[in-house]
Amino acid sequence: VQLQASGGGLVQAGGSLKLSCASSGRAFSNYSPGWFRQAPGEGREFVAVLHWNGGSPIYADSVKGRFTISRDNAGNTVYLQMDSLKPEDTATYYCAAGRYSTSPNNFGSWGQGTLVTVSS
Repeated sequence: VQLQASGGGLVQAGGSLKLSCASSGRAFSNYSPGWFRQAPGEGREFVAVLHWNGGSPIYADSVKGRFTISRDNAGNTVYLQMDSLKPEDTATYYCAAGRYSTSPNNFGSWGQGTLVTVSS
């Protein structure tokens, strides 16, 4: 499974961005999509995951109520809508495909990462 993340950029605090992750096939109909992030000098942090059937989203407490994970009906692309962004959301964001889990160890396929920078 090949994944391609896009949509990162520079945004002011309080703003919004929408990340996309395209798969090489209908990967997200068979595998659960997840988003993780990694800030400089930090470990990879769970952000959100969606069940492979398109339901049951789970969010990290730090983004709950601000971020929304979704998937297109074909299972080709997963999105992360990020609203009310904060400077502490600054990180490289990675999409992944794997088991329905909050642990990065359960995801076998990863995109290349897209940088999100939130200025104060």
